[in-house]
Parts: sequence; structure tokens; C-alpha cells
Amino acid sequence: MRRPFDLSLYLITDEGLAGPRGVVETVRQAIDGGVTLVQLRDPENKTRHLIDTAAALIDILRPRGIPLIINDRVDVALAVDADGVHVGQSDMRTRTVRDLIGPDRIIGLSVSRVSELVAEDIDPVDYLGVGPIYFTSTKPNAPTPIGFDGVGAIRAASRLPIVVIGGVKAENGEAAIRSGSDGIAIVSAIMGTADPQAEAARLRSVVDAAKAG
Repeated sequence: MRRPFDLSLYLITDEGLAGPRGVVETVRQAIDGGVTLVQLRDPENKTRHLIDTAAALIDILRPRGIPLIINDRVDVALAVDADGVHVGQSDMRTRTVRDLIGPDRIIGLSVSRVSELVAEDIDPVDYLGVGPIYFTSTKPNAPTPIGFDGVGAIRAASRLPIVVIGGVKAENGEAAIRSGSDGIAIVSAIMGTADPQAEAARLRSVVDAAKAG
């Protein structure tokens, strides 16, 4: 049975933005504010560091029923029994990921245009990370921003749950949900703020209000 997940407020970690407070403590505060899913993204650090960080995150997330997704690194996900893996268009193919992680874990796939919704890539996937909506400095090699119209086009072409990313913040969170997204993915607005709990609570309230409306 596939592990459950809620895309409403999807936090993607960034060790540089977390600073001296660290990734684990930042996540601890953010989940108290309402984060519903966490992705460990750390393309720079070595495997041991990733495993140690992932294990520490699971210790605080699993008792709360919040899934941990590992960006790209299937080996790290398996080593700590993470809840899933997120891959991009140039990463391991989703069918290979599914074969490695089994039928129960979650797979997310980044897409930025309708033409990337290829059946053989989409069939093993549980949700889509769509964007970037706007330019973002946290991922300078990201594709060209697609705006909310681009989200709407992907929403119309796929029944999979969608979380939008790339320049999303409280001020445009309602527009993100109205464009067809099931949630918003946040990096700097939470990882780089002085009060992750308060900012997460503010973002979560925006998402919840938009869904209720």
C-alpha cells in the first residue's frame, strides 16, 4: 500500500540557508508551523552526511506522520527507510526508481511543460513538482519560469497531484492553489527565515484558506 502524503506545505531543505541553526532544527520548527511534507535536497554533501541528516529528520518527522522524501538519491532513501524519492528530468528514470524502492514508497517527478508528461515516465509517479513559477536563486539552473498559466496547462493534462515550486510565497500562495496545484513547495521563505515556525504557519494558513475557498 502506497504511503500517504499531503502536498499542502512542502518544505525543501537547503543547508546553506539554514545556517548555524542547521537543517534538522529548522525542519523541527517548521513542522510545528504546519509543514506537511519534507524533501531533503543536498546535492553538495557526501553520502554519509546525507544519511546522518536523513536519519535525524526521520526521528522528528515519523512520529508526526510527516513523510521524508529524498531528492535524487535512491541509495540514501533506502539506507534510512525514507518515504520516497524525488527526481528531475535528467535524473534516474522513474521506472528504475520504482524497481529499486518498491511499490509502497512515494515518487515525485519535476516537470516544467506538458511535453514532459510521457506515459513511461509518469506511470510510476505519485505526484508532480511543477515549475519554476518564477525565477529563483535557490536553483539557478532551473528551466524557464512557466507562471501559473503553465501550471494550469499541466493540471489539465494530468490527474496526478501537483505541488508548485519556484518563487512561491505567501503573497502568491492563493494564486498557486487556484491555478490547480494541491500545494506549494517552499525553500528560502522557510529555510532562510529567522522564525521558521511562524513563516510556516503563515504559509499554511494561506494554503488552507485557498483550498477552503
